[in-house]
Parts: sequence; structure tokens; C-alpha cells
Amino acid sequence: MGGDVAVLGVGMHPWGKWGRNFVEYGVAAARTALADAGIGWRDVQFVAGADTIRNGYPGYVAGATFAQALGWSGARVASSYSACASGATALSVARAYILAGLCDVALVVGADTTPKGFLAPTGGDRPDDPDWLRFRLLGATNPTYFGLYARRRMDLYGATESDFAKVKVKNARHGLNNPNARYRGEVSEDDVFASPVVASPLHLLDICATSDGGAALVVSSMEYAARRGVTAPVRVRAVSTVTPQFPNTVIEMPNFATDSAAALAPPALTFRDSIAAAAYEEAGVGPDELDLAEVYDLSTALELDWYENIGLCKTGEAERLLRDGETTIGGRIPVNPSGGLACFGEAVPAQAIAQVCEVTWQLRGQADGRQVDNAVAGITVNQGLFGHGSAVLLTR
Repeated sequence: MGGDVAVLGVGMHPWGKWGRNFVEYGVAAARTALADAGIGWRDVQFVAGADTIRNGYPGYVAGATFAQALGWSGARVASSYSACASGATALSVARAYILAGLCDVALVVGADTTPKGFLAPTGGDRPDDPDWLRFRLLGATNPTYFGLYARRRMDLYGATESDFAKVKVKNARHGLNNPNARYRGEVSEDDVFASPVVASPLHLLDICATSDGGAALVVSSMEYAARRGVTAPVRVRAVSTVTPQFPNTVIEMPNFATDSAAALAPPALTFRDSIAAAAYEEAGVGPDELDLAEVYDLSTALELDWYENIGLCKTGEAERLLRDGETTIGGRIPVNPSGGLACFGEAVPAQAIAQVCEVTWQLRGQADGRQVDNAVAGITVNQGLFGHGSAVLLTR
């Protein structure tokens, strides 16, 4: 199952709160990726767009929206929405087209413009929609769940607020020299503790912001890359878009109940554990072979969960990994050398693509100011609402 595709080009529009049309960010990222790949827009045979639900109808059909903005060319197109996993889903569609022989080269692009503050439900009354219900019945914003996950980690594994703050300190240091990051400044543990409590035990600086931004990839068959003289490209070895297995006994946003395990035992792997596991199996690469990871740090506590979910350590050992400096650049397995969401904020459909951009730069040795030495393998991982897994494993 699976097969390799080449990453020929990557590009991003810097994250921020620019207040402009999302299409502008996506087009800028796409043009940068095309230039990085050394091909023209008219060479692209397929466009995979990652959708945004906050920007009207053009956001729901992002593939065609970006294709029109770049100039109608007759390329085939698809649009994907999987919440935070949208970018990985778009990449998986492009990869499938390439591996099926339906195209040689594809553009994957996602961008978002977000309102001020934390993400809110889309408009309208939908009493049969769990996402609508959790806001209306419980007032449970995203940070509410982040706080519950953090409290669970404290109760089960002895994590402390200082551990959470250390994640922010690490990621802020990593992002200092990243030109695409929105927040580029040192942060201390005292700074974290001085910021307002949003969802106990998490402070404002423990939680990622919402941002505007765009990211794009040019991917191709290995044969197309070779014809263009690219003999040793970064390769996408696996894309995991798994769903949970029943019964899912860990609360996942936006639900407010788990499946019952009264009649059936839980699966061997939790949903989050299964996301990276599927990528490892497909690629034939294990967590002990990784040189870096880009994980979805919606909160500082969630980053610690991801260490265990992707197999960097055993359950309950994430805090030790952090305290020993193993996840810092220069450590055994740097996590979020880009600075992560702590430095970027969240531009939902672009974020999984941005993670792939970062790993690609790292594997090429082009991550100036934040380079992981001699990196040859890296993984990205995140999770979209309603059971969308997302992991991409890349090697050079």
C-alpha cells in the first residue's frame, strides 16, 4: 500500500492577523512553491485545495478558487475539508492522483483568514450538530477542551503548570528565527504564569492564537522529478488520514461523551496513537528513526500528549523528555523546530501543509536559524474535528 511522491516545491505566506482575503495568502504561497519547484503554473495538472469555512462560498471550493486566482488553465481540481486535518487530506488526494497515474505534478494549497479571538461555531441554529451543541449547551469553546486535557495529564501523569510553560518557552525559542512565524520573541515561564488564566490550568500563553496565513506544496511522481533533474528530492513516504475505532473511550472535541465500552473492549491503540502508527506502518519507518517532528500544539499540554501518541516515549514520560531537553533543537528528537502553533497561531486549512513545508526545509538543510543537524526523516501530526487523523512522514 502507498508509494513515494516527491516534494518539488514548498511555499508560505507569513502568518499574522493581516485582515485580507484568504485567496491572497494562498496565491502568494502557491507562487512561492511553484518558483521553488522551478515550474510554471501552466505545468500543474491537478490542484488540491484545503477548504476554509470562514470565508464564504469561495472557501468551500478552495481548489477552484485558487485555480481561478492563478488563472484558469484547465487543470483538474478537488477541494477538501477536514477541519485542522484539511491540508493533509488535500495532500492525500494529490498523492493518490499521482500514484494512480492520473497526473504527474500537483499543487496543494490552503489558506485562512480568521476572526479575532477563539474560533466560534458557524452561524445558524443546528440542534443536531454536536459542534453547535457544545457551544450552546455547555459554552465549551476549544480552550475548554484544552484545559480538560491538561487537567487529565496532571491527574494521570503528574504534569505541572511549569511543564506546560516549558513547552511554550521551548517553542518560542525555536520560532525566533522563523520568518513565517507570527510571534517571534523569547518567552519565560514567568511570562506564561503572568498571562491570564483562560481554561484552568492553562494560561493565555499556553494556548495558540488564531491567525491568517497560507501554505502550498508542489508534489510530483518520482519519474517526473527525475526528468526535471531532481535526483534526490524530499519524499512523502506516507500520509495517514485514519479515523477512530469503536469504542473511542477518550473524549474528542467537539463531543461531550465517549463511546461505551460496556459490551466491547477498547481498541489496542487510542485514536491519537493510531494516527502516527498508520504512517509508520505505511512508510516502513519507526519513531526511533525520526530526526524531528512537527506536532499540533493547540495547547502546551497537548504537545506533551503528542510526544507519547507518536511514540517518542512511553505513556507518562513526556515531561521527562521535555525537562531533559530531548525535544529542543540540539536534543535527541526536536519537536516543533518551526516554533509550532505557539509561534504561528492556527490558520486551519493551511496548518497541516505548513507542517510539511517545515519538515521539507529541515530535510533539505534550509531551515536557517532553526536547523536540525543531519535530518533525514521527519513526521507531521495533527487532528481534525469529528475523527480526522492527519500525519505525513517524509524522508530524504
